[in-house]
This record gives sequence, structure tokens and C-alpha cells, in this order.
Amino acid sequence: MPPSYDLLVIGDANPDVIVGPLTGPLAFGQREQLVDAGSLTLGGSAAIMACGAARLGLKVAFAGRVGDDEAGRYMRDALNARGIDTQALRVDASLPTPLTVVLTQGDDRAILTSPGTLTAASGDDVPAELLTDTRHVHAASYFLQPRLAADLPRLLRTARWHGASTSLDTQDDPSGRWDPAALDAVLGETDILLPNAQEALHLAGLPSGTPQRAAELLAARVPLVAVKNGADGALCHNGHTLLTAPGLPAAPVDTVGAGDSFDAGFIAALLDEQPPYEALRFAVACGSLSTRAHGGTPAQPTRDEVLAHTTLSGAHAS
Repeated sequence: MPPSYDLLVIGDANPDVIVGPLTGPLAFGQREQLVDAGSLTLGGSAAIMACGAARLGLKVAFAGRVGDDEAGRYMRDALNARGIDTQALRVDASLPTPLTVVLTQGDDRAILTSPGTLTAASGDDVPAELLTDTRHVHAASYFLQPRLAADLPRLLRTARWHGASTSLDTQDDPSGRWDPAALDAVLGETDILLPNAQEALHLAGLPSGTPQRAAELLAARVPLVAVKNGADGALCHNGHTLLTAPGLPAAPVDTVGAGDSFDAGFIAALLDEQPPYEALRFAVACGSLSTRAHGGTPAQPTRDEVLAHTTLSGAHAS
């Protein structure tokens, strides 16, 4: 029998409070500053990626942990409303749901996160039957979930043993350590690595350099690396060939979650048996179109919307 799910996403789920854009420095001293927009929306890199994939038509399951509180119920309801199976979204009776505040300024943002259940999430939260009944497993926010990170090599190994492909988007390491020993273990079970340009440099151990060079080095450790490069589009490397795709012309309203929407598009295209250069173009469109509204999920595109825009860009090999 074919797997029940196209995609299992493992990782963080929390509400995002997004405010901005700031037009000057953030002021303390009990000063009140007014901004143009504010929104409460579904957040967490893993949750945003899951929503993007579901929007593209994939059958998605989610595994993670929230608190027994209003924020946790909000997240479950929001994921369910998007057609995502949340049976493996565990409820922690002792810790609160994580909360994130995103302050935007121009094309940059500051992110403040209260970890809550992120510190307790572990491999025990992921049912074995999900790992063996899906086509692909994606993990996100590696450095925010230390217990889950330690278990992740085992989880991905199990999924691969049963025929699934795997991907990882580490996001930033707040500690700044980028532990190479731990990363070797998880990258050894990762088929597709999905960093942004700055993260790629850190993961490759480069104090400076280009995302192209970082992708080349990382492609010696995983089969395929796709690097998100902001307005310049994206690139990918398979250890032999570098492919690049330009960004779409856009005036973004909010870039929060654009990288997670890129991840969803890249995995969806590969599962649809598209070659990497087509997957790259598709993913760039997913990320770009997701910036049309505030928050990571409200403007995530459908497959038809993406296909209507991918004719505007191309990819080429170097």
C-alpha cells in the first residue's frame, strides 16, 4: 500500500505576534511607538512549512508539542483548519506553548521567542507509525529544540529505512555555536538541506564567503543543498552542479515565513518528481508569493498560482 501521507513535519508550532515596520530604533524607557501593522498568526517554522505544503495539495501530518493553554489550542485549530493531521501534536501539562514576537524594519526583522515546550520536545513525541507511513519527513528549528535535535538522527534514519526521503531546515543557532559534531550526526541522515545564505555559511564553517561556496561544501555532506538567498532568489548544489534561480519581482508586505514557504515548495516539487532546477524555480515562487500579506501563512500560494508565476523566472547551471 502507498504511504498515507506525503509529508510528515516535525518541529515547532507557536503563535507569532508580528508588528512593524519600525521606522527608527526600538525605544525602551516605557516609550510607546506606533507602527503601521500588527497581526496574530500561526507561526513556528515547522508549522508554517506544513501549512505551505498543505496549501500546495500535499497530505500533511504534524508532530510537535504545545502547552495546555489558549495558545496551544489556537495552534491546533489553525493547523486543523488547513487540513493538517494534528494527532501527533502533543499537549504538555507543565510548560506553556512557545510565543514569538517579530519586529520588522525594512527587509529585516528581530525575533524574540519564549521557548516554552520547545525545551521538552523529543523524539518520543513522534509516533513510529508516522515515520513509516509517509513519503517524506521534514524537520525544522533544530537549534531551538535540544532534546528533539539529539533524537533527530534516529528519527530520520527510521524514516529513510522505510523508504521516505528527509529534509532539514536548521534555522539560526541562538547560541552561535553551530555544533559541528551534532550536525554531522543529523546531516548524515538528511537528504535535502534547506538553509538561508547566512545559515549556509555557518553550517559550512565559513567565517565569510559566498552562498555558492557554502552550498558546494555542504553538498559534500548531504545529497542536495538548496540555499535561500533573499531577493536574489535561490541556488542549489548536488555535489556536481550548481543551479541558480532569480527572485521574482515583488514588493513584499512581510517576509516572515518566506523561507518556510520556499521549503514547502521545494519538497512538493521534488515529490512531484520535478528535477532540481524546476523545483528551485517553483520554490522561489512559493517564497516570493507568501510575502503578499502579513504573517507566514495567509498569502501562501496554491499550486496553480505558483505555476502561473514560474514562467517569469528561469534557472541555469554553473
